[in-house]
Amino acid sequence: MDEVMADALGEHLLRYNQHFGENVSLKDLQGKWLWDVVSVDRHAVLDAYLRSEDFFEVLSVMPESQRVLERLHMNYEVFIATAAMEVPTSFQAKYRWLAKHFPFIPASHIVYCGDKSILRADYLIDDNPRQLRRFKGEGILYSSPHNAGVTGYKRVNDWLDVEKLFLG
Repeated sequence: MDEVMADALGEHLLRYNQHFGENVSLKDLQGKWLWDVVSVDRHAVLDAYLRSEDFFEVLSVMPESQRVLERLHMNYEVFIATAAMEVPTSFQAKYRWLAKHFPFIPASHIVYCGDKSILRADYLIDDNPRQLRRFKGEGILYSSPHNAGVTGYKRVNDWLDVEKLFLG
């Protein structure tokens, strides 16, 4: 969900830059996680953003994701998997966000987990190569600054690439 359907990184950067009066950009993050760029003494603040009540509810929707996922939903059985166990306080906000922006995805098709290798599906589209490594189906890497140098997976840069891949 995060960094594939929801722009968590954009919200993280917005809050960080406003809070510290800085201008960290996506270009600064090429091949790195935000946590790698920010000094260690500020990691607690980054974590606090994630644990705030509203963080996951105010995320922007990735361009074209709603339209493409609705088309995919008409042709495939689509499940939304989120590694919510990494931020257990996010469950309700993520659920509300999905209900608001993707109302065509039934609640029964939302999976909260930690390690996505438990999923038994044909495809997993994810920005985190860690989630794709042990996945038994075909892992598809969704481009994000932190995975810029990662190879070994089929890659999609945006939802238009996903649309071409699955819907021609």
